[in-house]
Order: sequence, then C-alpha cells, then structure tokens
Amino acid sequence: MQVTLDVIGGKCKPLILHYLQENGTKHYSEILRYLDSAPKKTLTAQLRGLEADKIIKRTVIPTVPVQVKYSITDYGKTLFPILDIMCAWGYVNQTNYNVKHPTCPINEQTKQVKE
Repeated sequence: MQVTLDVIGGKCKPLILHYLQENGTKHYSEILRYLDSAPKKTLTAQLRGLEADKIIKRTVIPTVPVQVKYSITDYGKTLFPILDIMCAWGYVNQTNYNVKHPTCPINEQTKQVKE
C-alpha cells in the first residue's frame, strides 16, 4: 500500500493520471488548465515525481517557445485499474463532497462500487 501511495499520492497526481488516461498525450498548459486551481510550482513538482517514477513520459518539442508534452508510459498504464476504482468510488459518492473536477462516466467499475 505504501509504495502505491508514494507513487500516486499527492495534491494532483491522481487527477493528472486520470486526465492523461482519458485524453492521451497532453501539453503542460492543457494539464494546467484542467487543474485550474493548482499552482504551476505544484503541478511541475507532481509531474517531475511521476516522471521520476517512470509513470509518465516527458517529451520536449524543440520549437520556439519550447513545448513539453506528457504521456502515460506502459508501466504507468498498470495503474489504470486503481484509477478506475478511485474514479468509480468518487462518482458514486460525489454528492457527499464538494466536487471540483468532472466526474467519471458510469462504467462497470462504478456498478461494482455501488453494489
């Protein structure tokens, strides 16, 4: 449990991973826009942590200005079942909390959490 929390725990890590899982490769600015309340410093630190753990890949595009894209690695994709369960639990229980991000769609995982 501790290793999992060390890897995906943090202010933004689960949301970053969910966003990349649902939307594929994204620019830094797109992730920042999705996490509208996250300071740039926090987002950068969370992305660096995920990259250091080989969960995401950072690709630098040599343009002016330089562009940076992030994608989930094959290793990172092994976290999808965990993210799906977290998303389903949040969907089922969102009325109990102040939700700041879009909910996940109803899927088989959501149905299992409800039961």
